[in-house]
Amino acid sequence: MNTAPSFAPDQPETWNLKPETPGGPSPHEAATLPGILRWRARHQPDKLGFTFLEDGETQESPLTFGQLDHQARAVAAQLQSLGVAGERALLLFPPGLDYIIAFFACLYAEVVAVPAYPPDPVRLERTLPRLLGIVNDARPALVLTTADIVTMVPYLLEAYPDLRGIRWLATDEVAPTMAEAWREPALGPDRLAFLQYTSGSTAEPRGVMLTHGHLMYNSEMIHQALETDEDTRCVFWLPFYHDMGLIGAILGTVYCGAFTVLMSPLHFLQRPLRWLQAVSRYQATISGSPNFGYDLCVRKVTPEQRATLDLSHWQLAFSGAEPVRHETLQRFAEAFAPCGFRQEALYPGYGLAEATLFVSGGRREDPPVFLAVNTAMLAQGRVVVAAPEEEGAQTLVGCGRAWLDEEVLIVDPETRTPCPPDRMGEIWVKSPSVALGYWQRPEESERTFRACLADGTGPYLRTGDLGFLREGELFITGRLKDMIIIDGLNHYPQDIELTVEQSHLALRPGCSAAFSVDVGNQERLVIVAEVQRSKQLAELREQGLTVTPEELTRAIRQAVAQRHDLRVHDIVLLQAGSVPKTSSGKIQRRAARAAYLAGTMDVWQG
Repeated sequence: MNTAPSFAPDQPETWNLKPETPGGPSPHEAATLPGILRWRARHQPDKLGFTFLEDGETQESPLTFGQLDHQARAVAAQLQSLGVAGERALLLFPPGLDYIIAFFACLYAEVVAVPAYPPDPVRLERTLPRLLGIVNDARPALVLTTADIVTMVPYLLEAYPDLRGIRWLATDEVAPTMAEAWREPALGPDRLAFLQYTSGSTAEPRGVMLTHGHLMYNSEMIHQALETDEDTRCVFWLPFYHDMGLIGAILGTVYCGAFTVLMSPLHFLQRPLRWLQAVSRYQATISGSPNFGYDLCVRKVTPEQRATLDLSHWQLAFSGAEPVRHETLQRFAEAFAPCGFRQEALYPGYGLAEATLFVSGGRREDPPVFLAVNTAMLAQGRVVVAAPEEEGAQTLVGCGRAWLDEEVLIVDPETRTPCPPDRMGEIWVKSPSVALGYWQRPEESERTFRACLADGTGPYLRTGDLGFLREGELFITGRLKDMIIIDGLNHYPQDIELTVEQSHLALRPGCSAAFSVDVGNQERLVIVAEVQRSKQLAELREQGLTVTPEELTRAIRQAVAQRHDLRVHDIVLLQAGSVPKTSSGKIQRRAARAAYLAGTMDVWQG
């Protein structure tokens, strides 16, 4: 990609961010996202859609809608020449604009895209199994990637024979003139568009089958809920292969005609300040992150660095993909209020790949909804409102309401009957956004995507998530499959994990797992928790803090007993980076439990 001069607020002439032909027919009259992109290429060819920050800061690669369409058509023509319409193509790219081009090329060529991410050479034992699992499940006919990665293919094939027999195509070597050979296919809303592999936080990754109609309907839901338009400016570091990054950030940009600044997740993790600097520099109106991203910024961005930021243009800061913490949102709003950030901009939401992406969210002009409930009663499945300062209370975050023709129910998973308002249950969803099912898994698809109530009403998507509705607002309380049941009471692992991580400064936030094991025919609680890296531990010790295995274990036991009235059966302290996580950063409690039982965890010795 060619670089271009940096855009800054005082030089708007650098980019053309306005449509060239205002008025006229709407792009949303198209039936598919390729149709919308083709409309923008004809009517707004020079309007900038994306720029990618190659270094996470200032080195830009721009891409207009016209360029995206032209380059996607070139790659699509190459795919058409190979006769692979209807086949699956694995997208194996590092973060960058080539990923976006390849995805739209697949849509343009009737090829079913399978977004993935190249395995990390430094952590092959953790990242390669997921990729091989996707390959074995999707059985792609070809891999779309870059010329640099293609040079590694002989080594990969020698070490991993599962990858043999698959054609590899370097999309960055396709001649631009190929675009003239492209023939527009007859795409309809019922045609399979791509397989979105789930994160695998509670099971093996599964390919969710999404059609063009699913993508259009969910994009319209997001468009209406977030009130996006062609003046919207976005900044995202979210992984492209994950539903929130691909559908929310990339496809959403094309759908509404916004301008979006992208960066690699790695650049954000290395220096969280980069995300906020981009929001400030490009005057972003919309940006967002899972909960841990906000927490990371609070911990890593110094007061001196905050003084350089202007976040006053940030109108909507969404949070999703993992439990949204009230404490995290409050800390972030307080920490960055001097930068112009408004708490009212916080926008918690709920969604999952099985429903394409977006399920619920608030109205853009409304502030976030917080509700304090009695923790002990919630453990029994009852919703009892409490005062925030009341002993034994916890504050939950509302995740908005249903949109368009969507229906969200709270259902007793045992009786399959709707729960009353004061009861917690499983979240069931009926929506034109609900996917067809899981690729090549008919029985599991039937159970998950075609559930019916006891009276036969349906079908509904069983999300596996627990929650309740209060005055139309959806509150998420946990995962059905991760529930810990001890002495007849339900305990949510994410609540216990938060308590653990707050019990001592030497424990890494977002890096613990709570689960139960069978001991003498009784369920007992086990906690595994990562300890900070050596540099941070040395700093804590210099401050006079006691950092020993005994002290950390004592702190965890005391905090869990006080907060949850639970006795911990066993605690394992781990080296940093040891707790299993999904590709999107969610804790894999089942994998952590399996490693614990097998005795294969990387224990921290102090």
